[in-house]
Amino acid sequence: MDEELTGYKQGWMAKLVAWQKEHISDKQMTLILAFLIGLLASVAGFFLHAIVHEIQFLLTSGFEQGTYNLLFLLFPIVGIYLTSLFIKYVVRDNISHGITRVLYAISTKNSRLKGHNCWSSVVASGITIGFGGSVGAEAPIVLTGSAIGSNLGQIFRMDKKTMMLLVGCGASAAIAGVFKAPIAGLVFTLEVLMVDLSMASLLPILISCVTATCFTYIFSGDSSLFDFTLTNPWELDRTPACILLGVFCGLVSLYFMRTMSICEGFFGKLSQYPYAKLLFGGLILSTLIFFFPSLYGEGYSAVNILLKGSNEAEWGQVMNRSLFSGQDNLLIFYIALVTFTKVFATSATNGSGGCGGTFAPSLFIGGFAGFLFARLWNVYQVGVHVPEQNFALMGMAGLITGVMHAPLTGIFLIAELTGGYQLFMPLMIVCISSLLTISIFESHSIYALRLAREGKLLTHHVDRSALTLMSMQSMVEKDYHAISPDLPMSKLVSEISRSNNNFLPVLNDAGVLEGVIDITRLRHIIFRTELYNHFKVSQLMIQPSATLSENEPMDEVMAKFDKTDAAQLPVVDVNGILKGYISRTKIYEVYRQIVADMSAE
Repeated sequence: MDEELTGYKQGWMAKLVAWQKEHISDKQMTLILAFLIGLLASVAGFFLHAIVHEIQFLLTSGFEQGTYNLLFLLFPIVGIYLTSLFIKYVVRDNISHGITRVLYAISTKNSRLKGHNCWSSVVASGITIGFGGSVGAEAPIVLTGSAIGSNLGQIFRMDKKTMMLLVGCGASAAIAGVFKAPIAGLVFTLEVLMVDLSMASLLPILISCVTATCFTYIFSGDSSLFDFTLTNPWELDRTPACILLGVFCGLVSLYFMRTMSICEGFFGKLSQYPYAKLLFGGLILSTLIFFFPSLYGEGYSAVNILLKGSNEAEWGQVMNRSLFSGQDNLLIFYIALVTFTKVFATSATNGSGGCGGTFAPSLFIGGFAGFLFARLWNVYQVGVHVPEQNFALMGMAGLITGVMHAPLTGIFLIAELTGGYQLFMPLMIVCISSLLTISIFESHSIYALRLAREGKLLTHHVDRSALTLMSMQSMVEKDYHAISPDLPMSKLVSEISRSNNNFLPVLNDAGVLEGVIDITRLRHIIFRTELYNHFKVSQLMIQPSATLSENEPMDEVMAKFDKTDAAQLPVVDVNGILKGYISRTKIYEVYRQIVADMSAE
């Protein structure tokens, strides 16, 4: 019965695709799919936030505001454990680092994401964040939206370029829907996912963004994630403070990225001991949340307190449910500790088995860091008085810029989130200063850093992108005729006649490459029969001008060909065993074809 149903479904889809190809052009179908992606991404975002809200309401609604609660030590561990069980027994795949996975799909897998990514991240991150995991929902929604775009593109058999565009539509729709910020969604795709925008691709992405934003308004009303009312417009004499805030945000971004990388490496070493990893990470997270309840979940409610408050008493509400509650004189100390420890809470959440992103933690740390900067500036009267609420807002843009290397995303996201377009000038100053500062230390965003280290990152540079899209495995040719180093020259002549190439690899009994016989170098002695019994292959072979490893990045492969001017280069494993050859002619042929495909509209 299941086989009949599957066959029926496949037949029905095949008929639909055939009808579409006959009656609707690919450009028109792309626009239709962009609308569907925007709708489905907004639905996914609505369900994720509904799951998080309901779980948090059930768990914490009865907590007293003025005192600590020991259940903060338990809830995060339970949530991470439930998430790990869901991933292990239901999903059975790695769904962490959502935006990084999207970048990886674009760079190395022709923009193909698995079907379960359309829903698995929503459930997993909903459980993690609802139980207190100190991560964000945005990266899982970006992965979900991108997966929706990818799978719709696969269903309707779109080409590689359109597939990449649909993945970009899904990512931009996710950001636009979650934050009700269509322009931020558009520039996020441009800056973070590095999808090149042309006139042909601009319209589908805009359709996705606007559609997701409109349906999010329908589902959740006109409320915003952040409650901000501008009461202190920007003044020119605050420019030095804005520049220094940007520098501060850049340094905090560097701390966030470096610490996150170290923590990920540490938890990676514990991957063979899942229960130890769960216990260790869970204890770190629950302990931090017990002392600093602001770290519970996404933490947007704590950021809103800083944005809405106007005095010590109102800002002091951020310390509710903690040991610091009611001690307004410790506000700066509390804010500094939360800013410092948020990265450890986020790392512990994901490292111990939870699921979530770093988008919300970046906004959270940015809000707290901006507020901390302004409070210290005003308390110590460094210069003209600056409004803490405005600087908390600008700090969010500065951290987004530094962590993601995305100044336009930071500017437009904060401006659209809060309606704070009157702060456009200081937002630009802060974001530019932050980007210039972080660029001294890191050339890639937190999402791209892992892929860049592995040489798997697609960029706006056509030549580098073409090399990234080239698969080394597909270049390796295994049509070679190997010979032994002990073979006498008399028998070498007959072996040469059997070969289709100008070279013969010389392998020992273990298959290790010892050298190469280059036929063109033997022309002066090949016909001298009196020498046949005087030489062996080991005396006639030469060493290859260079060797290639199995997983060597393509830019390094091309560099070796340019340096050696070789026609072929051998590919060997870590033990020196020959795996095949790569031809200079073939590699340049594939390279030129990819560049032509990328340049064509």
